[in-house]
Amino acid sequence: MGRLSSATERAALVVDAGSLSEWDREVVSDDPLRFADVRPYAERLADAQAATGRGESVLSGRATVSGHPAVVVAGEFGFLGGSIGVATGERIARAFERAVEQRLPLVALPASGGSRMQEGTLALVQMAKLASAAARLRAAGLPYVVCLTDPTTGGVLASWGSLGTVTFALPGALLGFAGPRVVELLTGTPLPEGVQRAETLLAHGHLDAVVEPGELRARVATFLAVTAASARAAPASAQAAPASAQAAPASAQAAPASAQAAPHSASSVPGAAQAAPPPARDARAALLHARDTRRPGADAVLAATASDLTELRGDRTGRADDPGCLVALARICGRPAVVVAQRRGPDGRPPALGPAGYRKARRAMALAAELRLPLVTIVDTPGAELNEAAERGGLAAEIAGCLAELGELPVPTVALLIGEGGSGGALAFLHADRVICAENASLGVIAPEGASAILYRDLDHAPELAATQGGASWQLLEEGIADLVVAEPRPAHEQPDSFVTSIADALTTELTALLAEPPDQRLAARAARWRRLGAPPKR
Repeated sequence: MGRLSSATERAALVVDAGSLSEWDREVVSDDPLRFADVRPYAERLADAQAATGRGESVLSGRATVSGHPAVVVAGEFGFLGGSIGVATGERIARAFERAVEQRLPLVALPASGGSRMQEGTLALVQMAKLASAAARLRAAGLPYVVCLTDPTTGGVLASWGSLGTVTFALPGALLGFAGPRVVELLTGTPLPEGVQRAETLLAHGHLDAVVEPGELRARVATFLAVTAASARAAPASAQAAPASAQAAPASAQAAPASAQAAPHSASSVPGAAQAAPPPARDARAALLHARDTRRPGADAVLAATASDLTELRGDRTGRADDPGCLVALARICGRPAVVVAQRRGPDGRPPALGPAGYRKARRAMALAAELRLPLVTIVDTPGAELNEAAERGGLAAEIAGCLAELGELPVPTVALLIGEGGSGGALAFLHADRVICAENASLGVIAPEGASAILYRDLDHAPELAATQGGASWQLLEEGIADLVVAEPRPAHEQPDSFVTSIADALTTELTALLAEPPDQRLAARAARWRRLGAPPKR
């Protein structure tokens, strides 16, 4: 498919046929500066209107996307290069405002060369207006889907075009702040080939996916299937939810005994281990099972529990995506949720995340709070990256940020510890309302081999040290770090289907219970639960 020129063609990529009802056709430019270059601006406007049949460079309206109601804004590149003038900005701002009023998601398909020079500074300041409009939409907990088309540059990409909850782009789309010709003329140096293409932005973590035109409607509909219903149900007062969550820890100190009690007993979940495990369990053998490259990982768990999955990529800092951190919006056990997981590689080895992975996880946490969706984490890592790049990238600070944000998240949180949990790299995803632990999973302050190297300057003492750190599943249950243990009658890699089914059953039970709890009680119980771990009894 070549470059699209009309807003109608762009809108047709996502909206259902015949469903679009346009708004604000009467809002058109009126030459506020009485501008003229080689031709009067008024003549250019008249020619653009005649050539496109439109009064402005965007269309806006209400439509459905595979049956999901949504507000749609689409750019008309044939109208003065899709440039944004005063009237254009007004149309777009009204579309955002109506989306908030009607509690609808907004789908944008921009195409623009930037702000309209013939309207000068008044056109420039539309960037601020529209960035604020997008921010208000997202603050209201409403999904904002951006589908970048060819080209999208200048003030559009630098404002409302870069603020989506999720951002897709068409293959080969030209995307950048200044167009390549402008850059070369102003600086005397051309940009490297391909630097402003969609595929390059994807590689640097600025997009979630590059999507073929024929697949775009389905991708947008999948995202809306998870997010739109919960957004419509969210009350207007939900905008203040994160602030109320900040106050929860203080009240948690005085939480009633019922709130501080341990959550559901392990025996309440099919396939779960009993609360009193046999004393002869072998922590070292369990750890070796957790490390087995054949062990089912996050992808296997999601295959059993997730539908309507939209994977998100990148941390939006210009660094490469960390594939070891999987972030997605999906229906988990039938319920809309955000997922952040430590994902095994093609060789079956668990990942060691670097700073980009933890930043990506923090993006997921922020989205869960914004969309008022529960967060499910999947923990399976020997620990975080240990190298110069990770240290220079602020690894410790990113882990700290995950711990702080996950602990204060206003939405329900469930952590699945399904493999080895190495140190702070694992704990960063575990600071949750409920912790479900597989029988052969563990959480360690350091790997037994590392402990042996420090204490004995050899690796020979690793087996005996594995049992002394208190990190085996039955020890986590006894200390209240885990809420339940999912039994592995045989190691998970020997019975993968049975294992993921048991994990799914446990997750369904815990997620259902959490969603039924009053938020204030849930937040207080979370704070009290983590506060009391390891604390001496009060006298």
